[in-house]
Amino acid sequence: MINLQQDADGNIRMSRHFPANTPISITFTDGSQEVLLGHRMNEIYDAALAVYRERNHLDAKGYTRNPVKTGHQRNAIEFVPVHPGMAKE
Repeated sequence: MINLQQDADGNIRMSRHFPANTPISITFTDGSQEVLLGHRMNEIYDAALAVYRERNHLDAKGYTRNPVKTGHQRNAIEFVPVHPGMAKE
């Protein structure tokens, strides 16, 4: 089981997909706790990643079609917004 803690901004740290059948326990800031399977968390991660890419004008694969700027660019997210009741959605 993987244990995650919601931060004050309402997010959890998740920078990759979890194994599909792994139980994941999320402790929310209000003290409640919820257990989801990895495939559900992966769906939530993918939805948050799609929103990030849309807001930053990236294509579906995370690439920008504008001229490349120098420096390290990582087209991914690390923080995923969560809320109680997500397991039932």
